[in-house]
Amino acid sequence: MSDTRPTIGALQADARRRFAEAGLDDPAADAKVLVAGIFGLSFTETVTRRHEAADAALAAQLENAVTLRLARRPVHRILGEREFYGLPLALSPATLEPRADTEILVDSMLPHLRRLAEKHRTIDILDMGTGTGAICLALLQECPAAKGVGSDISEEALSTATANAVRNGLADRFETAEGSWFASISGCFHAIVSNPPYINTEVIATLAPEVRDFDPVVALDGGWDGLDAYRAIAVDAARFLHDDGVLGLEIGFDQRVSVTALFEAAGFRLIEAARDYGHNDRALIFAKIG
Repeated sequence: MSDTRPTIGALQADARRRFAEAGLDDPAADAKVLVAGIFGLSFTETVTRRHEAADAALAAQLENAVTLRLARRPVHRILGEREFYGLPLALSPATLEPRADTEILVDSMLPHLRRLAEKHRTIDILDMGTGTGAICLALLQECPAAKGVGSDISEEALSTATANAVRNGLADRFETAEGSWFASISGCFHAIVSNPPYINTEVIATLAPEVRDFDPVVALDGGWDGLDAYRAIAVDAARFLHDDGVLGLEIGFDQRVSVTALFEAAGFRLIEAARDYGHNDRALIFAKIG
């Protein structure tokens, strides 16, 4: 008797077709990520095993996932996790979904951390608004001499970050602090990093549903001009940063001049600016003046 179950490739092609008909931005990528995640395949295996008959239970899971994606739930929210800088990270409703552009901040910070680690042997990192822990955990993974503190106003986000640290074998060098910006922070750090909320309040309603309806608003809304979080960080950052330390921030595409001005007024100088894959300004690295 022939196997009448659909193949993995046929299911992926059907998902891609339905996503395209719904007008989703990248139907092929969405279909591939969902098939890979649900069937436990690498992207290469979605090709090499495309002629295999699909397990019925997994096919049903995929159908449910396709339905959720057609309702504009992001693919990684459906799967419950996303990879960031090679680390698998669980997501929760209280955490921003880490995105590839934020890896630019990690790339930009690492040479400075390695220089500081060579000088001091061990270094301390503060990641404000840590969410999933993505930035801090990536830096800890790449810099074994570092220890990190992830702070956030959300207890749920901190629980997610802690679980991600455990999952990636970094729990012994990662701890959390609950509070707004520096409110619950003590001591001094060799590096402070943050991907703060930086979208203008009035713009939130115009965002794609995948962002507007699923990322926590508190992690997106930067106030009327998008700069509220930067102002809060700039006020106190110098007190918590060693004299030879560095401060790294993710920014919106049009915020380089305004954010730089805020931190220059607070006693910092811009030492590096990096652009993302779309050639937009994305990360700024500051040092203390003098």
